[in-house]
Amino acid sequence: MKLGQILNNYKDTCKLALADGTVVTGVAIGKRGEIGGELCFNTSMTGYQEIMTDPSYHGQIMMMTYPHIGNYGTSDADMEALEPMIAGLVVRAFSHQYSNPMADASLDVFMRAHNVVGISDVDTRTLVRHIRAKGVMNAVISSKDLDDDSLVEKARAWPSMEGLELASAVTTESAYNFSEGDGPRIAVFDFGVKLNILRSFATKDCLVRVFPASTALSEILDWNPDGIFFSNGPGDPRSMPDSIETVKEAMALDIPLFGICLGHQLMSLASGLEVYKMFVGHRGANHPVKNLDTSRVEVSTQNHGFAVDIDSVQPDIAEMTHVNLNDGTVEGLAFKTCRAFSVQYHPEASPGPHDSHYLFQQFLSEIESPGAPVESQPAAASAK
Repeated sequence: MKLGQILNNYKDTCKLALADGTVVTGVAIGKRGEIGGELCFNTSMTGYQEIMTDPSYHGQIMMMTYPHIGNYGTSDADMEALEPMIAGLVVRAFSHQYSNPMADASLDVFMRAHNVVGISDVDTRTLVRHIRAKGVMNAVISSKDLDDDSLVEKARAWPSMEGLELASAVTTESAYNFSEGDGPRIAVFDFGVKLNILRSFATKDCLVRVFPASTALSEILDWNPDGIFFSNGPGDPRSMPDSIETVKEAMALDIPLFGICLGHQLMSLASGLEVYKMFVGHRGANHPVKNLDTSRVEVSTQNHGFAVDIDSVQPDIAEMTHVNLNDGTVEGLAFKTCRAFSVQYHPEASPGPHDSHYLFQQFLSEIESPGAPVESQPAAASAK
């Protein structure tokens, strides 16, 4: 018997069951246990730690399409939140060993330390094709219960992401200053903000103060901000009526506003536009987006399962500034009745390209010189 076969005998069996009855068997990674959530996939070749710690993925089971995961370990410098946000991890080939002088630990040690359940040695290519054909659906990962029928029933009973308000589960408990720059004062509504968004403002010498998602606009204004930023985050934006009302109040003021991802959707809903749940969603670091003002194409990082309905975008309310070249969905809006713009994708990347990092400067330029054009071009370096 070969050494590999002997070692496989000591591996813990694990199963992944989908709500449509699909069940696959693999090997347990990370914490042994059971977890459920919406199964989605990310096409990024690197950046698994940033993806795992992105608050926008709270409660979702993440399947990586790139086969080899864990090769370069994990590092405290690559965290996008204080802890992992995904419910579980699905990979093809999991590396327990790593080669990276900057790493602090292996991915398996990281997952065990943060109680993340996962499964490896499954055909992720087949599963991704299945999801693309059937749409995202709930699933359960388990190394405890290995009964197929039981796991499928658990997956079917798991709460749907549609209709869930999740920002309150990931927002900060109290306001805090992230950076103490001498530049513009940026108030951040934290619906699940990524650290690299905050770093992107900090590197431009901004004074950045982060507020809980439920903060009243009056409290924000008492701090006397030069601009207000609405962050990314998880869940269904249509289930956030209080936040929509707060954003609507902000859009009635003469103050620069900028929204990313969930913030973009909330600004759209506050303006009377419609948002819908996507069949599969956009999750990866290679999505082409066209800037309609410059006709330049930006390769972007995306991670969202909801989108603005293009048919609801009325010219007297907003102008579409960016479009996804894969499926024609709305990727950016400039609002007509206020000093506000938003994008569906992530200009801060992490992981991913920095073609769209100019949007942070566009926001700051609107604060310092209203109406001044900003050249769209790839950033010279990462904000990290």
